[in-house]
Amino acid sequence: MPPRPPRPLRLALAASCALALSPPPAHARPVDRAPAFEEQVLFDAARDPGGYACFRIPAIVRTTDGTLLAFAEGRVLDCGDAGDIDVVLKRSTDGGRTWGPLQVVNDGGGDTHGNPAPVVDRATGRVLLLETYNAGRTDAANCAVPCARTPHLQHSDDDGRTWSVPRDLRAEILPPDWNSWYATGPVHGVQLTGGAHPGRLVVGVNAETWDGEQVTAHHAALVVSDDGGEHWRTGATDTWPVAADGTFRQKPSELTLTERADGALLVSGREENGTDLGHRTQALSRDGGDTFAAPFQALPDLYAPQVRGAVLRMGERTLLSVPADPDRRRSMTVRSSWDGGATWDGVDRGTLVTPDWSGYSDLVAADDDTVGLLYEGGTSDARDEIRFARFTEDWLGPRRPAGPTTADLAPGALPAVVLGGAGTTDGAVGGALAFDGADDAVRLPFDGRQALGAGDFTASLRFRYSAADGEQPLLWMGGIGTTQPQVWLRAEPGNGRVQGLITARDGAAAPRAAWVRTDRALNDGQWHRLSLRRGGGRLTLFVDGTATADAADVPGSVSRNSPFGVHVGERMDGRARFAGAVDDVHVWNRALTGAEIAAGDPPAATGNTVLHLPLDRVDSAGTGG
Repeated sequence: MPPRPPRPLRLALAASCALALSPPPAHARPVDRAPAFEEQVLFDAARDPGGYACFRIPAIVRTTDGTLLAFAEGRVLDCGDAGDIDVVLKRSTDGGRTWGPLQVVNDGGGDTHGNPAPVVDRATGRVLLLETYNAGRTDAANCAVPCARTPHLQHSDDDGRTWSVPRDLRAEILPPDWNSWYATGPVHGVQLTGGAHPGRLVVGVNAETWDGEQVTAHHAALVVSDDGGEHWRTGATDTWPVAADGTFRQKPSELTLTERADGALLVSGREENGTDLGHRTQALSRDGGDTFAAPFQALPDLYAPQVRGAVLRMGERTLLSVPADPDRRRSMTVRSSWDGGATWDGVDRGTLVTPDWSGYSDLVAADDDTVGLLYEGGTSDARDEIRFARFTEDWLGPRRPAGPTTADLAPGALPAVVLGGAGTTDGAVGGALAFDGADDAVRLPFDGRQALGAGDFTASLRFRYSAADGEQPLLWMGGIGTTQPQVWLRAEPGNGRVQGLITARDGAAAPRAAWVRTDRALNDGQWHRLSLRRGGGRLTLFVDGTATADAADVPGSVSRNSPFGVHVGERMDGRARFAGAVDDVHVWNRALTGAEIAAGDPPAATGNTVLHLPLDRVDSAGTGG
């Protein structure tokens, strides 16, 4: 299909979030970008022809001739998901250093033609492009539920210069009961090189079922072709039911995949609003995409917002590109797995691409030594533009050894990681850890016992500080933001108080929060003992063993449907850190009595321990990952 002549200039993007640029997230490690990193803006609505209001949904592949094909959705009226949308393309023949002009691969003609999912057949050089259609809207609203969407296929035999007429794939890969939603990719597919099906093309899809009244099931699946894209069928499928009240455990979507060294397919997906902990989920296929070896499993401590990411194998490591802020789409970061996706480096070991707002991304081997990252980014909004970055493995850095730890005395618990060089100081009970307010913190490895759920609990710690301003986080358990279940204790000297808060989700109802506050900041440089108790329908804050604030509890789980972490001395997203000392952090999954709290956590209160950090020593760094 030849490029379409530029259309008259349409409406510009109506509004942007216009939120202030925030500092780098969590523990992501900024790196010197020269000479191993370079970046350029590739799609920009203000600069590119065609009268587009917005470009979104990047996808990228490398052809057999080495040409990079960068796809996106060209959104005509606004940045909404269900308007007049075209599939557009730019080509690079020099590894992504320079790019050709914008091409229109598929003109929506008022409808939504999007979700580009390209894959290359190495035997023939043909580039296959799966897409999804739905009727377009002009009001910037989403597609109504149920949303009738249909998969289509185009191909190019000349490295993306021209494209075939789209072919409807409903008869091959759209089962009749997948009748509410259907989405191809939108990210690159793969061609298998080993196993029982070398040469097979595999692309991820997701869909939903509508029973006439509501969505009843969600399907995460792989579609495969064994004849170079001439015919397709649905292979591995993982179906998750949706309850009558609208709740569900998982909804794996926007699947990205890569072939591991052992021939298995690693499939990583976005997880959104399920009751399982985590915003990323993944599965394996060991038979070339015919079946999943097990259902998708959410990854509670892989911090990311609800967004599409991308995976790519690079030698011994597997890369994941996804924003690192667990609450908002910002801080694009590349993280590594050294065991084929079984575990992932935390954000402190990832490599920060940008602290800007950032969203969807895709990865490609730009050449034998360079990775290409195509991602949404902007200083005001993640949808401002689509950028292309080139980097080498040297820029990512080598595998880092284990850092220093401090003991967690809960039964069977692993040691907690000490970040930023926090060291010991005199404590209220033996030693304590001193935090500098810059990069010091303690982070616990995930343990299912840390998820306090809907039950009673008591969290207690000792602290001292003298800061006069700033947010001073003491203990953080769970997610972050106004919608994610969480528990935290923090000092707010600028507001003259110390506060404890919980956010809970109960069924399909909206999240609710409860908080308790002191009337003084306790920033006198002396040791104080702080306890937060949930029990008996109340949330109570104790200072030095005495109840000082009390509020009605809110029903539901404080650990559900969000990334999950336990941190001492920092917010979960790392955007505020404590300056002072912390000692003897203890959490129980029961409500201690007032007498137990007043007594200072005596031996009678040692049962039901979730975590116990004496913080009286720091053990030296190890040598593992």
